[in-house]
Formats: sequence, structure tokens, C-alpha cells
Amino acid sequence: MAFSLNGKTAIVGVAESDELGRLPDKPAILLHAEAARNALADAGLTKDDVDGLFTAGISTLELGEYLGIEPKVTDSTSVGGSSFVIHIAHAAAAIATGRCEVALVTHGESGRSRVGQMPYPSSAQSLRGQFEAPYGLPQPVGAYAMAATRHMHDYGTIHENLAEIAVATRKWAMMNPKAMMQDPITIQDVLDSRPIAYPFNLLDCCLVTDGGGAYIMTSAERAKSLKQTPVVVLGVGEGHDHAMISQMPSYTSFAAKHSGQRAFEMAGIGRDEIDIAMVYDSFTYTVLLSLEELGFCAKGEGGAFVSNQRTAPGGAFPLNTNGGGLSYTHTGMYGMFAVIEAVRQLRHDYADQGQRQVQDAKLGIVHGTGGVLSSAGTAILARG
Repeated sequence: MAFSLNGKTAIVGVAESDELGRLPDKPAILLHAEAARNALADAGLTKDDVDGLFTAGISTLELGEYLGIEPKVTDSTSVGGSSFVIHIAHAAAAIATGRCEVALVTHGESGRSRVGQMPYPSSAQSLRGQFEAPYGLPQPVGAYAMAATRHMHDYGTIHENLAEIAVATRKWAMMNPKAMMQDPITIQDVLDSRPIAYPFNLLDCCLVTDGGGAYIMTSAERAKSLKQTPVVVLGVGEGHDHAMISQMPSYTSFAAKHSGQRAFEMAGIGRDEIDIAMVYDSFTYTVLLSLEELGFCAKGEGGAFVSNQRTAPGGAFPLNTNGGGLSYTHTGMYGMFAVIEAVRQLRHDYADQGQRQVQDAKLGIVHGTGGVLSSAGTAILARG
């Protein structure tokens, strides 16, 4: 029998950086540090308690030096926006096997202002540089647009289905003071917004922002003595099946199918028990496809599943309740913010904010996607 991480660890602190949005005066590593400080304070811990360090996009060598941390466990796994969901699994394994006690997972990215960022990895020596860039495919929007078009061809999905996701997500953002976009939009607004790459218009695409986030994990036992309601890790899964979109085995299926199945099997719960879902929304199509792959609806029925504002406030399937990458923030690797929001919903942090809090939320799923539908990370979390 495979070693199970079910119930052994918990997330005990979460936070964003001091600011999100357009931050031309802050380098990426500072955004890591602000978020780390804030998450540690949320947990009631200090950096001296940390003995496991996890991040993506930069090396933990640089981050550890900047923060003054010498970890027992170090992990710079970087597979795009799913990285910070996958880090839940890696940190849980390290804690459950006694390799570290307190794990700090950080994200910081100057996605909009490009302060202190490495250049985009699109050199002529890369796989994409050799085999895709010469044909003029814009990345990542062109890749996702091709995949969405295939779904429309195979299953009859229409642009209005995708627009439902953008509108519902904006309704959640309107209740989040930190969300970058808070004006109400309609399905017609999405259809009328500026074309980007067919079938995507501007409002089908995520934001480009600066910011950071962090979370703290420890054993479920130690979590009981800390200041916040712990959010227990029940199940995790990860995987990837291609790097270039031209090598994607199927434009209408990706590694989420397997990461989701592994996470649900470890958690031992069914899809119908999930109260909240945070699903990576780099584009509206990313959400629709992920819901199918995670098993919340049958293949090809994602459009029907999200229709009639099912994922909006008051709907039957609360999704991306912070406003998501489409309307809240998207620094480049959004997965960290999906984790933060799931934890806050399961802790009932919004209990005094009316409809923003999903009532009696006890079980949640966080799903991250990286690359061009390349990697997937899924975690099932529970209110402790």
C-alpha cells in the first residue's frame, strides 16, 4: 500500500505580500519576504521556527540567504503555476517523515513590472525556441486558444460558456477589497471585449500583476497549539505530460485527470462532498477543462456545468471566491493565491462578510495548472 499523507499535516498560516497590483518599486524577492513575514505572523511563528523552505521561480539558495533561514529541507521545484499546490505535497511528505517540522512556502513575482525577474525562458536554445517560436505562436495565449478551439469543435462548447466563468469570477472579485478588477461585467461584455487570440477576448484572459504570497505548514498535532484554525491536508496529487503545446497528447485532456484522481483517492472523499473549489484560471478555458478532468462533470459537459452562473456567489458550486486570476491577481504563477483563498474559506475568515463566506465550508479542493496545460497539482483540504 502506498504511503498516505492523509491527515498528517496542516496549513497554519497564509498571507499575501503587503501590496498587490502594479509595484514598480519592489523586486520579486522582496515580495517573497513580505509574504513570508505576514504568513508567519498569521501562524504565530517566526522565521527561527522554519526548517523547511520551498519556492519556485528562484532558487531557495537565494531566498534562504535573503530571509536568513538555513533549512533542513530545501525544494525549488518549479513547474509553472501549479508549483505552489505541488509544494503542499512535498512539504507534507517532509513533515510526515520527520525531515522538517515547519515548512515555509513562498511566492513572489514582478509579473507586470519585471523588477528583479529573470528573463522569460524563450531562448533560441529552448525546445519552444527551436520548434514552436519560429512559427509565430504567441505564448501562452496562443497555446490555450488552440486547445479551447479543439474543445469547441469536439464538444460544441461555445464562447458564452467560457464567458459564464469570467462573469461569475468577477462577481466574487467585487466582494474582495484586494481584487484589481471590481467593476461588474456581463456575458455580452466578455463577448464584446477586445479580441486577443480566437476564441479568447480580453475578459477571457487573466490579469498581469505584481505580488507575492506564502503559507506555513506543520504537523497536524503541532497545529492544534497554534493561533489559527488548522486546515488539514487530506489528499494530494501531481503530474505533467508535455512541455510544448505541439506535443500535448490531447488538447481536451491533461495531467489534472491523474493528479485529481490521486488526490481524491488519498483523501477518501467524493466530488459531491466538496464545498469550495479554487481552480487555476489563467484563461476561462483552463477552468472549464480542469472541472472536467477533475471529475466534477463528464467529458465535454464543462460548458453546461458552469452555465446559469453556477460558480458565482449564491451558486451551487462556489469557485474561485477571491476573484481568481481573471479579476483578483495573477502574477504569473497564480497557484499560491488559490491555496491562500482555500485556507481562508475553510477557516471561515470571512464569517462577518456575508455572502463572501461560503457557509459551513468544511472541504475544499485546490487545483493548479502550469505551463501550457503541461503540469497539474491538486490538493484536498479540510477544516480542522
